[in-house]
Amino acid sequence: MKVLLLRFGELYLKGNNRKIFEGILVKNIEEALNGENFIFKKTFGRYVISNYEENNENILVDKLMKVFGLYSLSRAVEVNADIDEIKNEINKINCLNKSFKIFVKRADKSFPICSMELAKLLGEVVLKNNEGSIVDLYNPEKEIYIDIRLNKKAYVFSEIIKCQGGLPLGSSGQGLLLLSGGIDSPVSGYLIGKRGLKIDALHFHSYPYTSIEAKEKVVELAKKLRSYVGKFKLYVVSFTKVQEAIHMNCSSEYMITIMRRIMMRIAEKICLKNGLGAIITGESLGQVASQTMQSIMVTNNVLDKIPIFRPCIAMDKEDIIKIAESINTFKTSILPYEDCCTVFLPKNPVIRPTIEKAKKEESFLNIEILIQECLDSMEVINID
Repeated sequence: MKVLLLRFGELYLKGNNRKIFEGILVKNIEEALNGENFIFKKTFGRYVISNYEENNENILVDKLMKVFGLYSLSRAVEVNADIDEIKNEINKINCLNKSFKIFVKRADKSFPICSMELAKLLGEVVLKNNEGSIVDLYNPEKEIYIDIRLNKKAYVFSEIIKCQGGLPLGSSGQGLLLLSGGIDSPVSGYLIGKRGLKIDALHFHSYPYTSIEAKEKVVELAKKLRSYVGKFKLYVVSFTKVQEAIHMNCSSEYMITIMRRIMMRIAEKICLKNGLGAIITGESLGQVASQTMQSIMVTNNVLDKIPIFRPCIAMDKEDIIKIAESINTFKTSILPYEDCCTVFLPKNPVIRPTIEKAKKEESFLNIEILIQECLDSMEVINID
């Protein structure tokens, strides 16, 4: 019987809490495959998807590869853990004129032959049936795996497909991603999701200084991110009046600093109202003026109850771009529609701001009224 054999990684480290994490992972797998016909089975250390429509196998594999917590999967054939049945399946393998190696994993130690002896026996079967084949233990052209499990089944396969790894989505709580139209923030959302944190997202726009297309671009990024982080809410806040007020009343060099401090205040209020435990940003240390150590410290200063997570903080831009390409957000991120951070952009933004100076500049603003106006006009989009 053809099956998909699923493996998880970090969950092995969870000790007595492993069942909780596995329960979340199983729920996420079933949600990812919602609408597909299949039977789900568990055996110690493995999950098995069976009785699915073979024409949909690639669709199932693609969906499962995006489930955080799964380390790898294989298209396999399930047989009874019986020597003759395993040999019968090995007989079907085409290895003509190829080098090969057989890997045997024997989780069921009651199986009558040890792993090394079984690999030797099955290797002889392959050599007999495939003219020109040879054993190569170091650099084989074909790898053949036999995984004997405690459920008295054996799984035969020749490919291991890498999945996302990490922790099951939702096992670390829920936070609020500041989602711009750039490259970094979607990657940050993906990376924090990989650590088990579900997200909602917050986007600031400055219409008419920024276009409708800029907002649509962010919605499209959110939809692409949804493939990995599941359904979420996208909060869209008009930031135009805030930026106009800063531009008219504050020193230009401090404009970005004040703007980000107000963004953080708004984000914290949304978190507290909706039970979200953290703010997530796409900042990378030193990448721009607002991401120096001093700027980050001044930004953090306005938050009283909610921490900020910065998954990209130590990453090079090229590394961030590679991830963006792998999760299919890069091409959307580089579309030429600017976000609110480019509005009234000063020529020389301060790179070493101080808390005292930031507070002085903010004293020229009625910050609470500006924040409340933002929250009152907020739009909520369900990313399903």
